[in-house]
Amino acid sequence: MLNPADLLRAGLLQLSESDLVRSTIVRAPVSRDVVTRFVAGESTEDAVHVTSVLRQTGRLATIDYLGEYTSDPQMATRTREAYLTLLRRLGEENLSQHGQGEVSLKLSALGQSLDGDGDVIALENARQICAAAEAVGTTVTIDMEDHTTTDRTLETARTLREDFPWVGVVLQSQLRRTEADCRDLSHAGSRVRLCKGAYKEPESVAYQDGSDVDLAFVRCLKILMAGEGYPMLATHDPRLVRIGYALAEQNERTPDTFEFQMLFGIRPDEQKRIADRGNTMRVYVPYGDEWYGYLMRRMAERPANTSFFLRALATKG
Repeated sequence: MLNPADLLRAGLLQLSESDLVRSTIVRAPVSRDVVTRFVAGESTEDAVHVTSVLRQTGRLATIDYLGEYTSDPQMATRTREAYLTLLRRLGEENLSQHGQGEVSLKLSALGQSLDGDGDVIALENARQICAAAEAVGTTVTIDMEDHTTTDRTLETARTLREDFPWVGVVLQSQLRRTEADCRDLSHAGSRVRLCKGAYKEPESVAYQDGSDVDLAFVRCLKILMAGEGYPMLATHDPRLVRIGYALAEQNERTPDTFEFQMLFGIRPDEQKRIADRGNTMRVYVPYGDEWYGYLMRRMAERPANTSFFLRALATKG
């Protein structure tokens, strides 16, 4: 039986797929005011500005141009061009070298969901973005989406790594398969972001109880920390952060061999504390006008995010 937090999560994930709720919230002026606390803005310059501010406090950024599951080839091209423009601007502002500001890609936004040659189109678009990232001295991480695309996403990442071995990939501890994927991807040079997961998945492939997801996160993290790759711990949970520190010490990892990641607008003081301790702290910075699905999944991923949003809404109201 699901506890209240898990029921809330299931309800929010259901809302993330509701066109009616989406249109109501997106049109509300107060919603846009609140969203600015969790989304950098709608333009390239907004994303560049937030990255610059983060760098001033010792934090790095991974930037996501919002959008997913596009069924329009022109939209996939638009997304690719948005990333190319962003990377050029990061380079011009000296915010890209040594991975200061990198980018995160959703393959479904780059064409993976298109009929026919979707995987080929997404691969080519991602390849162009990787080449642009390499030219300005930074990196790319391939985001993970719902479980139906996991194998295809990992295959695309493997192909990209043939030319760009620094390409990172995301794994979700809520999926039952992820421990095995961690073992496969814990080799030298492999950058892996481990998160809990923010998609509504069936019980046959994913843990449904929040505590089971947390336990799986720890098991996966143990594999990554004991491996030879570069783990990226994407969590706001203080317990999991402490476990991350303990496992790093246990495996004699220096601060430059792993990093913590948190979302823009969530626990910023803790982000700064981690950076001040000398650890790498990277902030996931979303931007663009397709923010609804992102925001709903973030609230579902961590029920406390819902209270952040509602308090902000009350303040604005």
